[in-house]
Formats: sequence, structure tokens, C-alpha cells
Amino acid sequence: MFPHRYAIGKEQFVREFDVNVVESRHALSDPDWLARHPQARAADLMEAFADPSIHGIISTIGGDDSIRLLPYLDLAVIANNPKVFLGYSDTTVSHVACYRAGLVSFYGPSVMAGFGENGGMFRYMVDSLRRTCFSPTPVGDLTPNTDGWTVEHLDWSNPDNQNRRRTLSPSTGWRFLQGHGCIRGRLFGGCLEVLDWLRGTSVWPEPESLEGMLLFLETSEEVPSPQTVTRMLRSLAAVGVLERAQGLMFGRPGGQSTVPHEIYDDAIRRVVVSEERLHDFPIVAGMDFGHTDPMFVLPYGVMAEIDCDAQRVRIVENAVV
Repeated sequence: MFPHRYAIGKEQFVREFDVNVVESRHALSDPDWLARHPQARAADLMEAFADPSIHGIISTIGGDDSIRLLPYLDLAVIANNPKVFLGYSDTTVSHVACYRAGLVSFYGPSVMAGFGENGGMFRYMVDSLRRTCFSPTPVGDLTPNTDGWTVEHLDWSNPDNQNRRRTLSPSTGWRFLQGHGCIRGRLFGGCLEVLDWLRGTSVWPEPESLEGMLLFLETSEEVPSPQTVTRMLRSLAAVGVLERAQGLMFGRPGGQSTVPHEIYDDAIRRVVVSEERLHDFPIVAGMDFGHTDPMFVLPYGVMAEIDCDAQRVRIVENAVV
């Protein structure tokens, strides 16, 4: 739909990381045709996993109907062919499938939203991706972006916008809302709205696989209200996710919201503290991942740590070998 945006994202990624990028069979097909054939998109994904010459798979964009791929995914193919899988937003569907298959995958930029950034990729994102997906050493500290953040949308249909840097708002750091001491857990999460759709599907994790996890959640550019966030968190509580988690990392709200971000903090605490009575449950909000730019990358299933007293977050393991 926006071929120039795709081309620039591919070019900027290749230039920065010196990789060879190949398109899957249907990646550049007509969008209307792809919308009618989710099985073709799933086949692309399965072929990419099965191909030993492919070392990583990157989402072109999230895709608001990614859940339609579920009937056509083969978890055995994913499990038997571990490799980097990267994307965010509705790509949460495929991430949860990878998690169910036992694969580490990576919640981070896509070709068009991230690599195709107006005026060049943000260095904060590039550095995070390099540490997380291109290095076999422990990822280390996750630090707040200090260069400014943005959720501004410049119309992708206008190629002239590609050279225009988006307006950045001042960074004020992350908000450590509650918790004491230092906790560890394996990362699991994604886009909150998509996780809400996935509950009860064939790829939803078995309860025991979520025991002791460190939950990361963020909201999309569609800007769900704080009341909607409350309801979705209640749903996660109802299926036992919150009680099994060690702590919560919440991304800066995406989209052009006029609601102060701190109002979302109140929605989180309403469920976690007032309703679920998790008074010492560590919560860090306003973090730089998901539908905010620049973003850092989070590897599913890898051990991370929140030190509430030092107000520090780090990933204590390597995510690739």
C-alpha cells in the first residue's frame, strides 16, 4: 500500500546492519488480495521458518487482522527452526505462537514502522536492536530514552513526509509506581488489545508456562481509554495472568491521546492494587517500547530484572547465541 515506505525501511535496515534481505513469496502482493488470503501470509511465515538459509524474519507491518493466520500456523515448524522473529503491535499474534512453541522472539520494530522512520532510524532503537538481536552477550540495562519521544503520525501516502523528522516531546523518564527490592522473571506480553483477543485460542500459553513471568504490556495507536485498559487488565487477572506474574512493565500509551499518561497509571493500579490486592507487585510505567518512538526491543522468554529500589531494569541473559 505504501511501497516507498517499505523500500526506505528496507534500505535503512540493510545499510545499518549489513544484512541481506529477501522478500517472502507474497510480501509485496496486492494488499486487497492479501486481505482475502490469510493462508498465503501464514504460508510465507512457515516457509521462512523452514528455510535454513533464512536467519531472521521481520514483519513488514503489524496488520490488524493477523489473528486470521492462526488456523494456518504450524507450531512444530516454528519449534524445530529457531531463528530471530521481530515485530510488534498485531504481530503479537505470531509472538504468542512462537512463545507457545518454545521460541524466543523479539518485540520491536517492523520494516515500515521503525526501520522506515522519517529522516532515518532513531539511534536509541538501533542500539537496542544491536544489543538484543546481534550480540550473544547479556542484553544488560534498559535505560530510558533521553532524546525525546513521539507518537506523531505523518501521512505515509505523501512521500515528501519521509524526509521530515517527527516532532519529539521531552522525555521525563519512566515511572516506578510501586514495588520493593529486586525481582526477576521471563518476559511475556505484547500489545494489550491483541492479547485480549488471543485469550482462549489455540496459541494461548499453558498456565504453568507463565508462572513467575515478567509481564510487559502496551497499547496501540487506536488509543484505548483508561476504562478499556482497566477492563482488559481485569480479563488478564481473571485467567490468572496477573497472579502468576512477578511484575509489570507498561509502555508509553500509543496514539494521539489527549488523556494524561498518568491517568493510565491509575487504571493499572485500580486493577493490580485495589482489586487484585497485589500491593508489592512491581510496576514500571511510561516505558519506551511498543507504539512509541524510539523504542527498545524485548525478547520473549528471556530473564529480566526490575530493581525497584535502584529504579533499574535490565535483561540479565543473552537473547541470541
